[in-house]
Amino acid sequence: MDCPRSGWIFIGRLEESARKAADWLVNKTPLRSVRDWSIAFSLWPVHFTTSCCGAEFAAAANPRFDAERFGFLPFLSPRQCNLLMIEGTLTKKMAKAARIVYEQMPDPKFVIAMGACAIDGGIFYNSYNIVRPHEIFPVDVFIPGCPPRPEAVARAIVLLQRKIREARYLKREKKYESAGEVGTDE
Repeated sequence: MDCPRSGWIFIGRLEESARKAADWLVNKTPLRSVRDWSIAFSLWPVHFTTSCCGAEFAAAANPRFDAERFGFLPFLSPRQCNLLMIEGTLTKKMAKAARIVYEQMPDPKFVIAMGACAIDGGIFYNSYNIVRPHEIFPVDVFIPGCPPRPEAVARAIVLLQRKIREARYLKREKKYESAGEVGTDE
């Protein structure tokens, strides 16, 4: 094509230009706020229960506490979930499985560590076999307690939703992507 200013116009890589245009359009303020709102109110957790915190997680999904009113719907398959709930002690063997589940989840993905055992080992704090979830995942919210109450789970959901709506999940560190093999001494 002839151009009066420079003579020729080169279109370049169409796929790259279309991707940049789509990224620009999605990251504009009105669409970004709708996107962040929809992500915040469609949290589907896959629960990784390894201790007694699983009972409190189940109680939070009960009709009495009704976590579903927050858009929090427990699901079984990690391929359809965007929230990983680490409930209790995480051993080296289970940390490998948790990492596989985390990698199978679609982006954006979030992690909540629930209970004293998940936060810092709990009563097993000095064991050789315990892995803290924040060492292998970017944990978004910690829920303290042994075991934490269902109200604390609801509070954590609200805190995570606030974090998502403020788009703070986009600024996470990239150090967890190269975590490599969990539980090795290398």
